[in-house]
Amino acid sequence: MKKDMLELKNVSFQVAEDRGDKEIIRGVSLAVPESKLVVITGPNGGGKSTLARLIAGIEKPTEGRILFKGEDITDRSITDRARLGIAYAFQQPVRFKGIKVLDLIRIAAGKHLAAAGACEYLSAVGLCARDYIDREVNASLSGGELKRIEIATVLARGAALSVFDEPEAGIDLWSFQNLIEVFENMRRTIQNSSILIISHQERILNIADEIVVLKDGRVEKQGPRDEILPQLMGTSSAVSECHMISGKGGAQA
Repeated sequence: MKKDMLELKNVSFQVAEDRGDKEIIRGVSLAVPESKLVVITGPNGGGKSTLARLIAGIEKPTEGRILFKGEDITDRSITDRARLGIAYAFQQPVRFKGIKVLDLIRIAAGKHLAAAGACEYLSAVGLCARDYIDREVNASLSGGELKRIEIATVLARGAALSVFDEPEAGIDLWSFQNLIEVFENMRRTIQNSSILIISHQERILNIADEIVVLKDGRVEKQGPRDEILPQLMGTSSAVSECHMISGKGGAQA
């Protein structure tokens, strides 16, 4: 029986506003099993990216607990969580002026990689390695290029849990199909690891083992893909809410 890699227990998160506190995440309980690919989807503004930041440790829940491999990490920092084995890819990747792509991949891998080794990770995300390996991770790179480089660093980490926040944003059609293959390959080759993806895209939902639908900060549905996806595709309103896009992988979510 597979163990849970990640477990959220009655997690809530609120922020202070002029008119009082606003609750963004409301009593969310869910699990990401070991060796599974789980996709969290739902309408814009439903709290998906906030939930990803809570898992990564960028934000701290106001209520509830977060467990990783059975250990309570609710009060652990983002650095501690990274050391424990949680990798996080931002919706809008960070730029690092003065750091070359090769150095960034080496830092992610936690070891001295030869240039050829780093190039393998870049090739996996559809980048011509010789054109990027010595470039700085700065404003000269487009959003799509940064996104793919960040995904390459997550691959280099080989983390127990990899969290991707809308990885398709800004990615062109060819690269999107390449991205699907990257996720499927990660699931096959990184042993005892799990993948959590925040996404609206139907083709990403189609490769999920399990789907969680988050709406208004609450879990509306969760279960195996074969059970949840037909429910989402069964009504035009569900498709509209989730912004599922068939055959248009390059569209921004």
